[in-house]
Amino acid sequence: MKKLNLRKRLVIFTVICAAVLVTIYVLGICIPESAVSGNYLEAYQPPSFEHWFGTDALGRDVFMRTLKGLSISMTIGIAASLISAVIAVLAGIAAATGSKGVDAFINWIIDLVMGVPHIVLVLLISFALGRGLKGLLIGIAATHWCSLARLIRGEVLQLRSQQYVAVSRKLGKSSGWILVNHLLPHLLPQFLVGLILMFPHAILHEASVSFLGFGLSPEQPAIGIMLSESMRYLSSGMWWTALLPGVMLVLIVLLVDKTGDNLRMALDPYSAQQ
Repeated sequence: MKKLNLRKRLVIFTVICAAVLVTIYVLGICIPESAVSGNYLEAYQPPSFEHWFGTDALGRDVFMRTLKGLSISMTIGIAASLISAVIAVLAGIAAATGSKGVDAFINWIIDLVMGVPHIVLVLLISFALGRGLKGLLIGIAATHWCSLARLIRGEVLQLRSQQYVAVSRKLGKSSGWILVNHLLPHLLPQFLVGLILMFPHAILHEASVSFLGFGLSPEQPAIGIMLSESMRYLSSGMWWTALLPGVMLVLIVLLVDKTGDNLRMALDPYSAQQ
């Protein structure tokens, strides 16, 4: 049997990871509200075959709430990462192709955003916009684009110096035509990898802000809210309400991060023949 090279192994592993993430996301969306509702007769139950992650103080199934919360976190993470990645591409292209003043202004904005810890900036933006989903989404999207924007800026500066771009200019092609046909196809891999690598950061910041009470509303089964509620009952021995949802959140973050790294390596032309 022919041995698979590195790229093929990475692609297979990435597909498996993506399938697991999609499965968790779909299961979380399909869970009805009745499955995460309270039942005081089943409160304070430890993990069992009937309730895999046990139940909380209101008798709600922690496993079902965890899946539901992960789907909410993943929805916010996808939306925030996509908005942030688009901002990064637009800012990076504007900085590389604009005037020196535009480049200096965008770099100043990047330095300003990166100079403040993300969690603090997300908290401030979320609080200023009245908390809730809108403030949380805007706060995460507005704070995660800087690193990718600098990468895009450097890539565009390098591409503009290539010979085929100079030939296109000599042939009378417009800047818009060069952008669409020469720059954007080369920026697509960076966009995809940056989008995926921003995703776990967005999930963690959503959980952190919700845990502190500045994110989603308390009635929603978000992971941050579940961890915040579990703090009240840890002293009474209900360890499962905090440990198991927290472990699931960490596993999802690690899985997404590994998927992004594998995709980056799979798209790297230097690893094609390994």
